[in-house]
Amino acid sequence: MLVRVMETQTCEIKKETENAGNANSRLLKDTKNRHRLFSAPELHAIVKIESSILKGARKYFEEQGFVEVVVPHVTKATGACENIATMFEIDYFGPKRYLSQTGQLYLEVLTPFLKKVWCVGPSFRAEPLADERHLTEFTLVELEFAGNFEQLLGHVENITCSMIDCVLAERKEELVLLNADVERLGKVRKPFQRMTYAKAVELLADFGVRWGDDLRSSQEKMLVQINGNQPLFVTHFPKAIKFFNMKENDEDSKIVNSADLLLPMSGEAVGAAEREYRQDKLHERLLNSSMFRQLVEKGGSIEDFKWYLEFYEKQGFLHSGCGIGLNRVTQFILGVDDIRATTAFPMNRESIL
Repeated sequence: MLVRVMETQTCEIKKETENAGNANSRLLKDTKNRHRLFSAPELHAIVKIESSILKGARKYFEEQGFVEVVVPHVTKATGACENIATMFEIDYFGPKRYLSQTGQLYLEVLTPFLKKVWCVGPSFRAEPLADERHLTEFTLVELEFAGNFEQLLGHVENITCSMIDCVLAERKEELVLLNADVERLGKVRKPFQRMTYAKAVELLADFGVRWGDDLRSSQEKMLVQINGNQPLFVTHFPKAIKFFNMKENDEDSKIVNSADLLLPMSGEAVGAAEREYRQDKLHERLLNSSMFRQLVEKGGSIEDFKWYLEFYEKQGFLHSGCGIGLNRVTQFILGVDDIRATTAFPMNRESIL
């Protein structure tokens, strides 16, 4: 019965996507020649909406006393988001270095002193596919603060709502032009619903999902749909499939205190977690991680993380943080299923200018 219900809901999602996508067809069809769209009102509308989303995030950070940090964009492997294989390698005066995917570790080491920090910048992914799901460069908003998991989810909810509120206040004309559902956005309410990873696996068992599997985009969208098509936190993922410094749950060491925020249309838009701060535990988790194995296969070593591990020899207390994919939030706001329609300059292997 659940399979039939979810299949029906998946078809409904597809219809909604197709209807919403019609208004953006000019933007979706010509990513190889983006310069031909610079005069298009739809493109201008997307730029303005993106601007208001970032304005909403900054408004929240300023009100809450977060300090904006400028982080490096050329890094060692410490700039990776779990998967070394998706990093762009560059020759940096001889040694092998990478274009950064995250500023997380650089924010972390300032958290003991500044308490609340955040950054915004590009995240680079060596994604070979030029499709509706993947970009090789996208904007990532990140925060770290001295606090726990519950406080973290509160920040994620508040930032997301601040982004939406700012767009609704400033960009209704642009939303209408792009055929976005303004009424739907106005119904977003806190607190967001929650579901454990274990419960998600149970619901998706008929689709072949088993404990330890990472959730695919289509499965994330199913979960959102059966939970009223509203933002949904999936929490407490298996330790083995998450970043090495996500903190183990005190009651069950197989899982970590983590959460992904799933949004309608876009799926995972935010990855969040408490951070491990015990140096011996960090070292052990890093050495046993799939990310470290990938690093060694590429000729790297623990030396890339030496500065980070040394920091935690003397510093360390409970802190938490997250990364918010701007384009995924924009997908939700616009109600489109193609990430190329969420920014003026969608970067993939075909569209670089």
